[in-house]
Amino acid sequence: MSNHDGYLSSVSASAKISILTINPLSVCVGFAMAALTFAHNILLSNPSFFRHSTKTGFTTFFSISSPYFRRYKSTHTLVASSLLELGGVQISKQDVVRDEPTNNVPDLIFTKLGLQLHRRDDHPLGILKNAIYQYFDTNYNNQFHKFDDLCPIVTVKENFDDVLVPADHVSRSYNDTYYIDAGTVLRCHTSAHQADLLRKGYANFLVTGDVYRRDSIDSTHYPVFHQMEGVRVFNPSDWNDSGMDGTLYAAKDLKACLEGLARHLFGAVEMRWVDSYFPFTNPSFELEIYFQEKWLEVLGCGVMEQEILKRGGKTDNVAWAFGLGLERLAMVLFDIPDIRLFWSTDKRFVSQFTKGQLGIKFKPFSKYPPCYKDMSFWINDSFSENNLCEIVRGVAGDLAEEVQLIDNFTNKKGMTSHCYRITYRSMERSLTDEEINELQWNVRDQVQSRLNVVMR
Repeated sequence: MSNHDGYLSSVSASAKISILTINPLSVCVGFAMAALTFAHNILLSNPSFFRHSTKTGFTTFFSISSPYFRRYKSTHTLVASSLLELGGVQISKQDVVRDEPTNNVPDLIFTKLGLQLHRRDDHPLGILKNAIYQYFDTNYNNQFHKFDDLCPIVTVKENFDDVLVPADHVSRSYNDTYYIDAGTVLRCHTSAHQADLLRKGYANFLVTGDVYRRDSIDSTHYPVFHQMEGVRVFNPSDWNDSGMDGTLYAAKDLKACLEGLARHLFGAVEMRWVDSYFPFTNPSFELEIYFQEKWLEVLGCGVMEQEILKRGGKTDNVAWAFGLGLERLAMVLFDIPDIRLFWSTDKRFVSQFTKGQLGIKFKPFSKYPPCYKDMSFWINDSFSENNLCEIVRGVAGDLAEEVQLIDNFTNKKGMTSHCYRITYRSMERSLTDEEINELQWNVRDQVQSRLNVVMR
């Protein structure tokens, strides 16, 4: 399984993907064009989106000569300045979302590309990102380079191989990762940029960005979320006089750094370190804090594997790295009960947050009633719950609040039945029986036809 803290677990699986090729840099331009079209349509149909999205005050320039998103000063209209200014080669949506077995990027995911919630200074994710920036700027004298506009379309090599993810790791599977083709994916962690930045000579850096994983449906999981990656590289001169070897020195510095960050965000809290496993660090740790009368996992981290440093041209160095999920921390700091709210353009949500004010407690503006629908079917050997959730999201979008397995059994013939309860709920209005019934019948039809299960 994967989590929203950024680091991958050690469960293994394999994925069989046919081989196609596409230029990831060109793809970035293509999804940006689609994001502009999508956002423009939103503006026309939802004036509140226009009203609040203009607060960001940034535009993004896409150049075919660079994999990075570049910010520049806009001289265009308010609509253009609130969305995306594009340059370079234009390509169609079909270059990212394809009707073929190797591509599993649905329309819903495609429309999220380029929205960059983490770059909005009055959004909870942007407020949290900037608070973390403040900690590193203050305590490390602005030594950390910051990247928050790197292209989320990366190669399989960058996403997995360069950070030593095993060939049979579950995160590589078609069920867990969004593939554009066999060699190109939507990054599932910000660690995908680690090796490239090391090769470019950066020794201390923070990477923030939107990441994508096929996942379950509930209040804390969403297929698009945001992470921050931190890396610090040491030279032998840093630890030679410490009486410790490089690994121990880096681990001590890492823990001191992250304990300070936790206090910066949460105040004087009790903390504990838990040994863990990640493919790209050794030793590896998780930091937990005691907050609001329970232990909360804050982040994963560790001393970087030497092989990654060697591939980055740093053969005599040691380094530490950490990864944290912005939504996970923001939900706690701002008391946001449902991860879908981060994508809301409802004024009653967005107007509650102010640039630079960390920890403003979200005040629920309404609680519309849920609608429950159950669905039972006989599964087959290829059935995957993530595939079921993709279908539900594809039909219901953010009206799908939760998909929960409530019953399963195997009969005397060896056939296994699953019963799932789908919870539908809007964050902004009451749903009608008519629209929910229509959604549920659509879900049933697609589950039966696309997953080849037998409905009960």
